[in-house]
Amino acid sequence: MLPSSSDISPALPPVLVGPLLRRLEPTRLVMWLVGTRPLTLTLRVDGVGDLPLDATRCTVVPVGQQAFVHLIDVRLDTALPQDVAIDYDLLVDGASIAEWAPHLLYGQAQCPNFVLHSRIDQLVHGSCRKPHYPTNDGLLCVDRLLAQAPQQRPALLMMSGDQVYADDVAGPMLRAIHGLIERLGLFEECLDGAVVEDSAKLYEHPASYYHRADLLPALESNETLRERFFGGARKPIFTSSSADNHLVTFAEVMAMYLLVWSPVPWTLIDPQPPELTAERRQRYALEQQRIDGFKTGLGGAARVFAHLSCLMIFDDHDITDDWNLSAQWEETAYGHPFSKRIIGNALIAYMLCQGWGNNPDAFDDVVQQTVALSNTARDRYLDSGPQDKLIDTLLGFQQWHYVLPTTPALVVLDTRTRRWRSERNLKQPSGLLDWEALSELQQELLDHPSAIIVSPAPIFGVKLIETVQRVFSWCGYPLLVDAENWMAHRGAAQVILNIFRHSRTPGNYVVLSGDVHYSFVYEVLIPHRKGGPRIWQITSSGIKNEFPPALLEWFDRLNRWLYSPRSPLNWFTKRRSMRIVPHTPEHAEAGERLWNSAGIGQVFFNELGQPTQIFQHNANGKPPTRMLAPQEPSA
Repeated sequence: MLPSSSDISPALPPVLVGPLLRRLEPTRLVMWLVGTRPLTLTLRVDGVGDLPLDATRCTVVPVGQQAFVHLIDVRLDTALPQDVAIDYDLLVDGASIAEWAPHLLYGQAQCPNFVLHSRIDQLVHGSCRKPHYPTNDGLLCVDRLLAQAPQQRPALLMMSGDQVYADDVAGPMLRAIHGLIERLGLFEECLDGAVVEDSAKLYEHPASYYHRADLLPALESNETLRERFFGGARKPIFTSSSADNHLVTFAEVMAMYLLVWSPVPWTLIDPQPPELTAERRQRYALEQQRIDGFKTGLGGAARVFAHLSCLMIFDDHDITDDWNLSAQWEETAYGHPFSKRIIGNALIAYMLCQGWGNNPDAFDDVVQQTVALSNTARDRYLDSGPQDKLIDTLLGFQQWHYVLPTTPALVVLDTRTRRWRSERNLKQPSGLLDWEALSELQQELLDHPSAIIVSPAPIFGVKLIETVQRVFSWCGYPLLVDAENWMAHRGAAQVILNIFRHSRTPGNYVVLSGDVHYSFVYEVLIPHRKGGPRIWQITSSGIKNEFPPALLEWFDRLNRWLYSPRSPLNWFTKRRSMRIVPHTPEHAEAGERLWNSAGIGQVFFNELGQPTQIFQHNANGKPPTRMLAPQEPSA
């Protein structure tokens, strides 16, 4: 049965989530929010005045009977000033943010504000925010930064993957998701190829909590599907993952976004535990403690989103673990209607909640297709034909990547959907970008003096871990070790290195990455090019996730021993011609290079686009950790 609520449900507020500031430019402001009805909105900007958000400036996408995504895209005739705080307000039926969302304001402020930077002089970045992981939320580090030093605001927040975990969901979170679906009347759908005929039957099924593998067709040919999407396949080299609460429906993924980005939806539900075995009840109780802790910080996370331009790109957990890892994975996943729908539903939600705000111009057609799908809902049920057609459109969509015309240029890569597939062995990991996408990347970089590249997976990772992944791939088991790194595919590795060597591409690169659940900084020097290039690989992960500490300590130690500058093992790597200079985490143990602490990264840049200071802010409350270059004194 669905989660029970109190007899007298609280009145629905006008706004459930937002506003989130997305892509901000002097003549264009892009924002995102979700209301419980189509809202009459007015954007008030200091120095500009009141701007009514009619249909030319705001597209409303229904996702339920009482849930409406508002895609706000305002173009300005006169450019806004840069490098100063600009107050703004979003009036709902004439009421200000101070009235309908006071939790979004700092101190005695009456409205939020933003700053448009003339160049990227600093930014914050991170990935991997799992609500039930037992650490504090790294976004709260950014909230404290904005509260303590409002005049020294980062230019943007870059979230480089796994903003949600659609494939790893705590029982209490799934229960809250189902409660919110019922409370808001989020759209239902029919499910082809599953043992349950529709979403309503899925939510009520005894196997819906912790046993979703049982809901796949009981056919031997679907054993791979069972393992991939709900089996929680064990990964003995690194860790184990749990997918037995994997989100399935569009409504489930949309509810997850609402619940991880705002405290407001939590006030509308009162979910009670489902019927569980004694063992599952114990797990549920532990997860409930962690979810309760996560909820307490959501007001701070929402404040960050309302004051800082937030740019995003997906990694696998936004959709499902190991998404598009190999050609065989793709054949299996997209060859069955149920698994294809699971992936497609997460991709629709990603497009609405994350992708659109990065580059609205690329999404005009798919947004209109989504609105048309919403209009098919009868008695809350979406029409399966248009839903499957939209999924096909998004699976073939090639505009998830984007470039910001900033200084330095910010180039954000889609390393998930345009992969260089292995033709010799379908089980082998695909390259993270295919030849065509890499050619487009080179064109984007030509004649820029400096660039910031966002690659969810590090381009220059830890050699030992990449070697372990390579060995397992040779043995035909890449899924066991998440064998997704740039050097795992010969063609992709050679082309990306050649791009760095090209005489007309930037002389200074900063590569921002996440994914791996630990943080590190490498300076990379590539020969065969006069005067450069200089590359800094800066990895910050996770926002709310960590690597198993003992295992990471051994990997760090063995990597230093086996791949020291004089080690002959370096000749067996694709980076043998490069010089890798690791930075040292301040106050780390002797020789330690990898930093294992949930939090958020912060990078300061000089006018050449080179990093001058690199910090990892620790979610556990400890002082920020500075990543020190060799010979650089600690504080």
